[in-house]
Amino acid sequence: MPIPVQIIFLVGLALSFDFLNGFHDSANAIATIVSTRVLSPRLAVVWAAIFEFSAFFFFGLHVANTIGKGIIDIHVVDQTFVFGALIGACGWDLITWYFGLPTSSSHALIGGMIGAALVKAGPGALLMPGITKVIIFIFLAPLMGLALGLIYGILAYVFFRKFTPRKIDQIFRKGQLFSTAIYCMGHGGNDAQKTMGIIASLLFSAGILGDKFFIPFWVVLACYSTLTLGIICGGWRIVKTMGQKIVKLRPIDGFCAESGAGTLLYLASALGIPVSTTHTITGGIMGVGALKRFSAVKWGVARRIVWAWIITIPCSAVFAAIAYGVAHYFQFFK
Repeated sequence: MPIPVQIIFLVGLALSFDFLNGFHDSANAIATIVSTRVLSPRLAVVWAAIFEFSAFFFFGLHVANTIGKGIIDIHVVDQTFVFGALIGACGWDLITWYFGLPTSSSHALIGGMIGAALVKAGPGALLMPGITKVIIFIFLAPLMGLALGLIYGILAYVFFRKFTPRKIDQIFRKGQLFSTAIYCMGHGGNDAQKTMGIIASLLFSAGILGDKFFIPFWVVLACYSTLTLGIICGGWRIVKTMGQKIVKLRPIDGFCAESGAGTLLYLASALGIPVSTTHTITGGIMGVGALKRFSAVKWGVARRIVWAWIITIPCSAVFAAIAYGVAHYFQFFK
């Protein structure tokens, strides 16, 4: 059967969010390798894009299923709901990009879904086990990223303590190519799936998927491709914050931060937990910075970032609620 024009529009809007996700989160993927001058910005985005897309071949769809049916009651989802959720998420992403804040696109999307659901059906539409898991990891992910970055840093410093600084730099300039690749695969494997979940829930609510919820192959391919395109275009305002304003990084620091964040992302994706890739890499950077000395981390900048994390879900929820209300009042999708 032919797909309605409204559905095509909303799928396009979801892919626009996916592009913004990649554009916004390009800083997560390349900030460390750019700030350590291992790769130029142009080469870094190409390197990152290759491995972001390669996640398509290695990861399952656990996170996509969590977003699709684990946050909001699937029966609440309709075209107006999806419109409100996506507008809320896109609006918050654009605002935080403008101010150079590395916030979570994932949490912006979840906040958008919560805001639209509350206006449409009230608190009963929220699936609290899934939402509670997300909220816990708002605080847990950066702490785990910090701890893992610190652990990798300690191991690296102990193992290479007898090497000259020049030799260490040579080794980890090559090693950072590997750690960036690992991190980017983890990023693609977690973040691309969030848009897959919202598109699949839209298709399911419209009866296009039949009686069983699943993620169509073309949705998987489209989301990975669009996220990769967003990475290639890059959000340079956030790259500057991530790579220069939190702590000054060397190749060994970048390797440890990316390795710690990548480890956490692989674990979260395997468990189907939609964590913030922004939180994990920021935590990793803080961890290796604190290893050098506590004052090496610019905690004022870090505090500003953390506040942006805390208000992401409420702000995107408010934007989504307004967008849903306007769309419902003017009957955009009737």
